[in-house]
Amino acid sequence: MAGHSKWSKIKRKKGATDAKRSKVWARITRDIMIAAREGGGNPNMNPRLALAIEKGKAENLPKDNIERAIKRGTGEIEGADYEENTYEGYGPGGVALFVETLTDNTNRTVADLRSIFTKAGGNLGNSGSVAFLFDQKGMFEIPAEGQDEDDLFLLVADAGAEDLRREDDVFVVETPVEAFGAVQAALAEAGIEPEEAGLQRLPTTTTTPDADTIPKVLRLLDTLDEHQDVQAVYSTLELDDETIAAIA
Repeated sequence: MAGHSKWSKIKRKKGATDAKRSKVWARITRDIMIAAREGGGNPNMNPRLALAIEKGKAENLPKDNIERAIKRGTGEIEGADYEENTYEGYGPGGVALFVETLTDNTNRTVADLRSIFTKAGGNLGNSGSVAFLFDQKGMFEIPAEGQDEDDLFLLVADAGAEDLRREDDVFVVETPVEAFGAVQAALAEAGIEPEEAGLQRLPTTTTTPDADTIPKVLRLLDTLDEHQDVQAVYSTLELDDETIAAIA
């Protein structure tokens, strides 16, 4: 779990300088479309859609783009038919990877991912080959400044959260998937705005490759994350603080 959290922080730092806004916007737009398709176009009744819209606003996605994505999702206007798929495999050093995708061409996506894994010295596995190594949870990261930990704990616990812990300058709230919407609503009602929020897959076990293998794993994670159809990448990679400091 700690390894995943640390890698997420590294990715955010790198993403601030490396990620192209157009790609970020495309990823969020697809997420809005799927959320609207699955749960309707009213964000007040659809927590996933509300979250996707908030992410769009945080990335300065234009309001018109958001509205068009919602209408495409609900079928009010025509758009590409996107499908959610997950893929599993192993990277160098036996690091397990779980990849979430959103694509309008499944054959293209699976061919691309298989090639990426193979070139990195890993292999794309069958469904279920690594899924058991991850638990899906709702996660919120809340700026610690100005927050009383006891009050915050009572608020999120009453809404169904499982855990609250401090990591550096944020409080991390962990929830069961089914309680994500309730915790999200409780935070909003209290006027608390998370820096990050969403469903994540947390590893139940971690893997620390040798020093020569770590760069290969990191390159694989980067390549997967940069693919146009990939929405999220989760791994069992565990890095020590010294390695993280050298990367970040």
